[in-house]
Amino acid sequence: MDDVVSLGASVMGAIVCPSVERWGTPCRVRHMAPDTDTTVATDTIVTVTDQARAKVLEIRGNEPEPESLGLRIEVVGASGVEYAYDLAFEALTEAAEGDSVVTTDGLPVIVPADSVDKLRGATLDLPANANQGGLVIRNPNRPDPLAGVELDLHGDIADKVRQLLDQAVNPMLAAHGGFASLVGVEDTKVFLSMGGGCQGCAVSAMTLREGIETQIRAAIPEVTEIIDVTDHDAGENPYYSE
Repeated sequence: MDDVVSLGASVMGAIVCPSVERWGTPCRVRHMAPDTDTTVATDTIVTVTDQARAKVLEIRGNEPEPESLGLRIEVVGASGVEYAYDLAFEALTEAAEGDSVVTTDGLPVIVPADSVDKLRGATLDLPANANQGGLVIRNPNRPDPLAGVELDLHGDIADKVRQLLDQAVNPMLAAHGGFASLVGVEDTKVFLSMGGGCQGCAVSAMTLREGIETQIRAAIPEVTEIIDVTDHDAGENPYYSE
């Protein structure tokens, strides 16, 4: 059962965030303003697993006045098909109007108003690999891959797909050492091949489904199906091989 937090205490000072080594991601120092009322939330935006909650509470215990602090989770941008996040301890009195503030088992989670829809349904957890430090956010939401991109598409489906790959898709994949190529078009079906760092990559299926496919369907609505014909066994990190 979630406990809804509504606090209005006046606190002065600064929050000292834990180190990168302990936290696994940079923290920002947030100064606390006096006489600031928090906003009450009625639903959970981000679910925190028991393991992640225990870790966060352990770290928070090393901070001054830990009971006055909540964990702020904010979307600060996008990197390819994923959002970028900032996690920091923040005074509960700093929550602004419209922010979500929900406490579960002693840990208040603050989600800024402009991050609520982007984080709704996400889960904060420890990495699956026990040797990997930090925390992970599993978020079912994705950024709009065409936001801010001005496209100039013309011609038939094949022409438009090639132009989209050149103008939007491959610049995104280049940051990860990969690229996508058009293999062919049959009626309204598009066949793509992925190369470079995307060939044999364990997350290339997600990249195709949630990145490239989303962009193609949004920019070229006449396309009905996108098929990956990449020989992933030939990649540097094949994940189809036995």
